[in-house]
Amino acid sequence: MSINIVLIGAGEVGFSLSKFLSKENYDLTVIDIDKVKCNRIKNTIDARVIEGDGCSQRILQKINFKEVDFFLALTKIDEVNLVASTIAKKLGANNIITRLRNTEYIHSDAIVSPEEFGINNVIYPEKSAQIEIENLVRQTSAVEIKGFKNNTIKLIGIKLENSSSLVGRSIKNVCLSNPYIMHKVPVIYRNDSTFIPHIDTVYKKDDVVYFCGLNEQISEIQKMSGKPSFKVHNIMILGLGKISRMIAKSLQSDYNVKIIEINSDKAKKYSPNFDDSLILVGDGLDEEFLESENIHEIDCFVATTENDKTNMLASLMVKYHGVKQVIMHVSTTSYFKSIRRIGIDAVVSKNISAVNDVLKIIHSKEEITITPFEDIHIDALEIKANANSKYFNKNYSIDDIPQSMCLGGIIRGKSAIIPTYNKTTILPDDNLLIFLNQESISKAESLFK
Repeated sequence: MSINIVLIGAGEVGFSLSKFLSKENYDLTVIDIDKVKCNRIKNTIDARVIEGDGCSQRILQKINFKEVDFFLALTKIDEVNLVASTIAKKLGANNIITRLRNTEYIHSDAIVSPEEFGINNVIYPEKSAQIEIENLVRQTSAVEIKGFKNNTIKLIGIKLENSSSLVGRSIKNVCLSNPYIMHKVPVIYRNDSTFIPHIDTVYKKDDVVYFCGLNEQISEIQKMSGKPSFKVHNIMILGLGKISRMIAKSLQSDYNVKIIEINSDKAKKYSPNFDDSLILVGDGLDEEFLESENIHEIDCFVATTENDKTNMLASLMVKYHGVKQVIMHVSTTSYFKSIRRIGIDAVVSKNISAVNDVLKIIHSKEEITITPFEDIHIDALEIKANANSKYFNKNYSIDDIPQSMCLGGIIRGKSAIIPTYNKTTILPDDNLLIFLNQESISKAESLFK
């Protein structure tokens, strides 16, 4: 029986999520008031599309909400999402997931809570992006960091320089040479394409290697790859948008934070909120201005304006001036390949964060969790090894897992395990972390469910 989902808002978040859901066993309906956005869904995705106002009672009454498993309110406007969620609840929707930008609803002194609108789960894309950027600042030298199983296991992406001792060696050789640094390599990004490597794969210069390891060993993995974490003192943030403000507030007590904002009125409005940060009025694309602010002394530059092209150009400029770590925010995934080619250290998207947050909530109602990595076209599948599954019925071993999948980690009771070649055994009820492409998800489910 397929899961019935109704989604309002076909912007970047809604479109990206719809692409993923349409490939799974979901019956999807998308509602948007914009004809262009509706046509984009119709032309690329297998979904029912309704052109109209997502918070209109007349539009929503066309849907039998008693048969709807999830209602997703994902427009950019909080008020639209709140009204639509309220109507959907009164019409009988079971699970309501709502996107909000304003975080005041989760404050302890909030007068109105999301629950009063009939909302079951709230996602805050800007908050998710802020957390992701903060993790990158605190774990420098990484292009991406993702935590699994309450952060007991982490996936960290590292770009290999020519000086790395890994270049020219096989995965098996590196594992045997570092027996006390337990790690798996589920993904390598090379020459604009992604693949799941095998033990004889040889590391190459400019590979972006995704290492899976225990949280406490991530620093050792970075050292092993030739990219040890470095100490950050001075941070410069471009823009005073929502994400920038949250990052600055979170980091200002631990680092020297400068914020550049071109709009003087905006800078004046928010400056009283930042006692420990320095807000500068200026153009982040003005090279003379950057030099006057000693850009060469900045350890980490974070570009989080609302304009992707501004973020990209500013990131390139400061990288040229020798900033050690450059983190850039983008709203669309269209630039991901280009950004990787030009050498920006890390890219974060609030829209991808939002998609991942929604999928986690949907999958939490099922027996599996899927986290897509849209920029590298790989998914992380979290699934429990069922005692009656094909894997145990046929007495398979870890070596029988297809090469299109990589077992990155195992949670057994309270213990986290990074599997090693020929030494790790999967037991019934183990919680598995498997990296694979989307086409292999059904194979993994048939193997372990």
